[in-house]
Amino acid sequence: MNYVLGIETSCDETGAAIVKEGRKVISNYLSSQVPIHGTFGGVVPEIASRQHLIHITRMVNRVLKEADCEPDAIAVTQGPGLMGSLLVGVNFAKAFAWSKKIPIIPIHHIEGHIFSSMLLEKSPDFPFLSLVVSGGHTMLIECKVPHHYTIIGNTRDDAVGECFDKVARILGLPYPGGPSIQKSADNGNPRYYSFPQGLANSNSLEFSYSGLKTAVLYKVREVPENERSTQWVSDISASFQWSAIDVLVTKTKMAIKKTGMKRLVVAGGVSANALLRKRLTEELDIDVFLPDFKYCLDNGAMIASAGYYRLMNGYSADFTFTANPSISLNE
Repeated sequence: MNYVLGIETSCDETGAAIVKEGRKVISNYLSSQVPIHGTFGGVVPEIASRQHLIHITRMVNRVLKEADCEPDAIAVTQGPGLMGSLLVGVNFAKAFAWSKKIPIIPIHHIEGHIFSSMLLEKSPDFPFLSLVVSGGHTMLIECKVPHHYTIIGNTRDDAVGECFDKVARILGLPYPGGPSIQKSADNGNPRYYSFPQGLANSNSLEFSYSGLKTAVLYKVREVPENERSTQWVSDISASFQWSAIDVLVTKTKMAIKKTGMKRLVVAGGVSANALLRKRLTEELDIDVFLPDFKYCLDNGAMIASAGYYRLMNGYSADFTFTANPSISLNE
């Protein structure tokens, strides 16, 4: 079982990849819907699922042609995510597996992000702590052995990536919010304004970002639209970004102290943020594993990697499973 085909369609990116032995990416392609959803300032579920239907066959054919090999198994994101989008990937994978008579492995989306670290030249050994930060998730997870996880910190409301998107919209910056706020913040003063940091001073490892988003909204309303200069937007962006990232760093330090872990795996779209990467690598005295930028976003390679290791550890499935938008990490 050397080659695994990975399919990812949980939200607004159609990902397909072939990975050898869970580590070596043979072929990997991603079709992003950002230009489409950017018009609406966020993902429109019905449009997302239709786009997956349009692109998935082409994407898979492309990776198969480039890899020039037949996959020994197929892994697909089962959830969480948008139901319509997940169904496209799951049903395609089932049909592919049935036609090729190969095993199929359903993968939890978060586990896929965690296994993006296995695609690094130097991958982490278990056990490790994982910080998963994306548009839908902000989590601290104890990963003691493969495929068995303990969530020790979660978000009570908005995920950090979702907060970036909403604040970008408040500031009139393009979707998605992560890259546009980072670009704006590069020219701003992070000490311009001190925004609140939800739960930062508590002993809990929980996260809360709704208050930060609301604080930015109230601050923006204080300044008439015609008086908001580019520099002012940059200063607000920088101040917001510092507060949002500072909470992640603070909670991660607390989790390391509580668990005694010697390795940290960072994953998810927000792991591409330059400030987060800089602070974690400079301020932590443990090994920090950051995914390559191309594997920060949703992608098929991370799903293929997780699928390979599940297969090697005796996990497989029949065709009775289906998409599950609310599946738990340990199901």
